[in-house]
Order: sequence, then C-alpha cells, then structure tokens
Amino acid sequence: MNLADQFEAIVSEHYEPLFRFAMSLTRTECDAQDLTQHTFLVWATKGHQLRDLRKVKTWLYTTLHRAFLRMRRKQWSFPHLDLEEVIDQLPASSPVLSDRVDALQVLPALTKVDETYRAAVTLYYLEDYTYGDIALILGVPVGTVKSRVARGIAQLRELLLSDGLPAAPSLNVETRNGALVPVPCWNQAA
Repeated sequence: MNLADQFEAIVSEHYEPLFRFAMSLTRTECDAQDLTQHTFLVWATKGHQLRDLRKVKTWLYTTLHRAFLRMRRKQWSFPHLDLEEVIDQLPASSPVLSDRVDALQVLPALTKVDETYRAAVTLYYLEDYTYGDIALILGVPVGTVKSRVARGIAQLRELLLSDGLPAAPSLNVETRNGALVPVPCWNQAA
C-alpha cells in the first residue's frame, strides 16, 4: 500500500471518532472540524515518524488533545470580547489625525537624542529588534537596553514637545517580552 492510500485509509478509519472526541472537547462544530483537520495535517507532515502503525489511533488522539490545549491557552491569553461589552473600559482618546506624528517629523528629532540612547531607540523602534538582540548588538546588559530605550523615548518626547509637535511616542503602549512598552505611531498601522 502506497503512502497516499495509507493516509486515506487512516483518515477513513479515524475521522469520525476523532471528530466526536473534538466535539466533546470544544462543544462547537466549527472548532471540532478545525482540530480534526489540523490533526490530519500534522499526521500528513509528521506521521511518517511513527514507527509502529498500530499506535496511530493513540498518536492522533494525543495530537488532537495537544492542539486543543494550545487553542485554549491562546483563547485564554487573547480572549474574544465584543466591543459593546468593553467599550467603557477603553481609554478615552481622540482619533484626531494631528495626534499622529509623521516619521518625517520624528526622524530629525531622533538625531537630536543623546547618542547613548539613540542607538537603542533606533534598533528597537525602527529596526524592530528585541531587547535581547539589542543587548547583543550593543554589548550591554538587557536591563541597560530597557533603560536606554525608556530614557531615549522620554528625550524624544521632550524634543517633539519643544518643537510644538504632539508627543505620540508616549501615547500608545504594547506588550513586548512581557512588559508594557511605549509604541511610537510610526511603528503602527494607521
């Protein structure tokens, strides 16, 4: 029996019971179908590694269960919320276009930031390096990089305010490496 026939036989034999197992875990048909399809995708790419084909059933159920646990962890970390339910929890901010700082306004101000901080800020925001990567590039500890980025952004904010520009780099934050960090508007999709 060739590999395609073997795959088809395994799918035919195990699809329905695997789908029922997925339904018992997810309680939604759509998620159960996704999990079942994902399980067979993993089987198609990694099934050849299984030496004893008598253990296919166990392998499939284990793979599906692990995929389900990953899905639940992701849903727990990033829950889906309806906007109407959380509208009162959102920060009050005006979407006025003048609150956005253009890169053409920020880059000249960045050249005025103290050289000690400029490299870290540039690598972090313009080149999208992680704190760890910047630490390796600059040859300093990660804590020093975090400090330089924060101080550089503070200096940049002051420079922008002194030029009469909005200090947008301090208005938005995101989570990077488990910490809330400021996000300049030139690093965001408009």
